[in-house]
This record gives sequence, structure tokens and C-alpha cells, in this order.
Amino acid sequence: MNKERVTVTLDHDVIRHLDSLIDGLKIRNRSHAVEFLLSKSLGSNKPKKAVIMAGGKGVRLRPITYEIPKPMVPIRGRPLLEHTIEMLRKQDIREVILSIGYLGNKIKEYFGNGSKFGVKINYVEETKPMGTAGALKLVKPLVDESFIVLLGDNLMDINLGELYSFHKESKAKATMALKSVNDPAPFGVTVLKGNKIVQFTEKPKTPPSNLVNAGAYVLEPEVLDMIPQGHSMMEKDVFPQLASKGELNGYFFEGQWYPTDNIKFYENAVKEWRGSLKS
Repeated sequence: MNKERVTVTLDHDVIRHLDSLIDGLKIRNRSHAVEFLLSKSLGSNKPKKAVIMAGGKGVRLRPITYEIPKPMVPIRGRPLLEHTIEMLRKQDIREVILSIGYLGNKIKEYFGNGSKFGVKINYVEETKPMGTAGALKLVKPLVDESFIVLLGDNLMDINLGELYSFHKESKAKATMALKSVNDPAPFGVTVLKGNKIVQFTEKPKTPPSNLVNAGAYVLEPEVLDMIPQGHSMMEKDVFPQLASKGELNGYFFEGQWYPTDNIKFYENAVKEWRGSLKS
């Protein structure tokens, strides 16, 4: 990323506001705070495309998912996936790629080309189960720059522009959104050193931390080249490899986050989801 030095003179109150943004992680210093606010104000350095992984069978949500695709389970009277697409639209991310598989025609029938939901939707489709990485590799012809990936069975309210800016500043190949939970065992668990994820373990018996994969990522296109042909998993075949090479960063966020991939989680999401708060 090419940068040039600019000298500015600011009022003391403005400087105090800048200093209040500095947390040593997302915003490192005054210069970084100025750059962050300018990028946000001018609308530059923001994601253009998002991939939503929506092809899983939803075994742990049966019997619901015998007839309904996992991302289409109802939350507050609308499919879960509609809430996710609404979040993208509110953050001005209008190009969406849906990766579908199991009962994918029901997703296509509902969303179509996305025009009724304020976005443009393209589809990639598994003809047989390929795993989270194998399915993601199908988007390679459709992406040529940094892109967002969201898991279709999660409800979240996250500032994707901030996640994207954090990723671009770090110059990592991948950045993973993280949440702190009381029981990390059902999730992918990370070990952080600074901003770098130095260890990633999927559903460990003895979790090394309580910081877990929240199912939102920014990836560089070259990550897709790391995915082997055929069935493979991001959680077992890609993220651990990126972490071992120091190429995976972690971004902690404080917004709502509700996984829905089993009955207990789904029930909790139905009760507590307050909607996407960013307008």
C-alpha cells in the first residue's frame, strides 16, 4: 500500500477525540486515527464483494432442515439469510455471491438476482458436498481483490468496513473476526500474539483460549489458491496453515453475534436477536 506523509494542524478538541480512538490494536496512533476517519468519511478502502457460505445440510438443526435450508430458518419472521443480506446492504456492500448446495433451489427461488433486496446476487453451487473450503474455491473466477466471507448460519452485527480496513492495514492474507465466549469448545478457537492468530484449532477438547471464530473473514484472492481440489475445510485445511505462517490476523468485535447451527443456539438467536443496528 503506497502512502505519502501529510502534515496537518488540528484543534486541541479534535486531537482529544483522535486520542480517544486509539486502543493500540485497531487504531494504533494519531496518524492511524486520522487515516481511519478520512477513509471512513470518503468511502474509500471499503469492501465491494461479500461471499455468503449457504450450502450446508444443517444436520444439527434437524428435523427443521429436512425441508428448509439451514440459512433459511426463520428469525423474527424472515429467513436468517435475509438478515445477513440486509446487513450488507446497510453497509453499502451490494455485490453478493451466494455459495449454495443442499436445497439450494429454495434459496434461489426466494432471493433471485437480489434486486428486491437492494443487492446483486451471483450464485456458485456445489454438485456434491465439497466442505467449507472446497465450496469457497468455486468463487475464484468472481473475485479479483480482497473480499468478505460470511457464514450463512450466523447472525451478526459487525462493522465490515472497519474489519476490512483493519485487514488492509495488517497486510495479512486473511483476517478473522473473533468473539470472546464462556464455552469455546463448540467453535474454532484461536491463540493470539498481538493481532496475529498463531494457533487455530477447530472444536478442541481443551480450548487454549476463549477467543473463537465468529464466521466473518476478509481474504485475499491468493488464499483460494491454497485450497486443494475436492473436499476440504477452511477450519482444518486452510486456517491452521495460515496461522502457522503468520498470515492470519484476528479482529475482535463487540457487536451482536448468534451462531444458529444447533437447536440450542437457534433458540437463543430467536429470543435475543435485535436486528442489524447499523443504518
